[in-house]
Amino acid sequence: MSFNTLSTASRDTAIIDRTIAATQQQAYNNPELGDTAYAATVIANPAEGVRMVWPVALATEAEYASALAANNPNPGGDESVITDGMILSAVQANWPPDTP
Repeated sequence: MSFNTLSTASRDTAIIDRTIAATQQQAYNNPELGDTAYAATVIANPAEGVRMVWPVALATEAEYASALAANNPNPGGDESVITDGMILSAVQANWPPDTP
């Protein structure tokens, strides 16, 4: 695990796309998160989900590094390396709360 690994993961197109998809899915389909100001922002601007890429990269750093070491050509798109559940968990845990 290193900053190089994190940097590589944060620019991995597959992880970016999957993270944006998870963020959109939560904005539209999660009753708790979908009723937030951030959900409205995500729905209005789907690319906003890219802000979740770093939390996902940090949460999956060990798995991503292991896949790179094993010469996996697509660690961010390989669901056996980074599961949808791992991405979803990081997105939900880092969803910005509404300010009171």
